[in-house]
Amino acid sequence: MEIQTKDYSIEYDRATQTVTCCGSFRLSQMEEYAPIVELLNAVTDSSPNTITLDLRKLEFLNSSGINIVSKFVIKVRQQKNIQIAVKGSKLIHWQGKSLKNLQRLMPSLHLELE
Repeated sequence: MEIQTKDYSIEYDRATQTVTCCGSFRLSQMEEYAPIVELLNAVTDSSPNTITLDLRKLEFLNSSGINIVSKFVIKVRQQKNIQIAVKGSKLIHWQGKSLKNLQRLMPSLHLELE
């Protein structure tokens, strides 16, 4: 599963159970996030035992994008049989603060900031 645009890409690798996001999520309306939501829902619905969300190359995420990621974490939490790990970068300013908030939504979330 993969989405490629001029501003961002998101792909799911079934072999590693990793969702990788790159570029900038600067979409102006929630409707524009629908393909991303569909991909994330398909990942969750496939019920992997672990999901790694790799955001290390996601340079920008607006408030709508943060909302989408938060809802994804909540959906994973509701599954109860899926663990989630989030990889972020200390070099990308928004990630340090925003990604730590995901642990409030799912305390068992494993956060790696490198």
